[in-house]
Amino acid sequence: MTGTLERLAALDTCAVSDALDSLGLPGAALGLHAVANGRRIAGTALTVDLVEAGTTTAPRHLCTAAVDTSGPGTVIIVAHHGRTHVAGWGGVLSAGAVTRGVEGVIVDGAVRDLDEAHEFGLTLYAATSVPVTARSRVVERDWNVPVDFAGVTVEPGDYVLADGSGVVAVPCERIDEVLSIAEAIAAKEREMLRRVRLGESMATVMSADYETMLNRKASR
Repeated sequence: MTGTLERLAALDTCAVSDALDSLGLPGAALGLHAVANGRRIAGTALTVDLVEAGTTTAPRHLCTAAVDTSGPGTVIIVAHHGRTHVAGWGGVLSAGAVTRGVEGVIVDGAVRDLDEAHEFGLTLYAATSVPVTARSRVVERDWNVPVDFAGVTVEPGDYVLADGSGVVAVPCERIDEVLSIAEAIAAKEREMLRRVRLGESMATVMSADYETMLNRKASR
């Protein structure tokens, strides 16, 4: 991992989301959670955009180009646009992704073959699972392009973090600023936890200052 990815992986999505909030930036991809091998993942986005079959001519099976060019430090982002009636990711793709060493895969819709994802050790985040195949139902429109993804825009190379609280995406050109603010927020919350464990009252620890900690000056 690069230094930037190491810094990102050391944070949680809540601190990063708070940092994005403090800058007035969207970033939380809503409605997604770990469905296989739920561990924290951090990486740069490699995107895929899916559409209904028949709306475009697909040159290949969905997600295969992204898998073939993926590797350590990358997270495959599949823009399935909230579809839950058909899978946008499956078991053979999971095997390929693990073989190439990806950090994980995140799909804003349904996936399938979760038993295989667990078996292969792939960390997979999605909205839900369904056994229905993508074949003849959805196809790849394009890959390595900007995508609308669960309420945020994700561009290739943007930074992605996922954990038990959800998924956030950070524009690559803002990553240093977001990391600095998120690290300050995390440090402040660690100090608050220390005070709680020492027996200070919650009213004191979570004083009015807590309500303003997303202010940029307060979070630095």
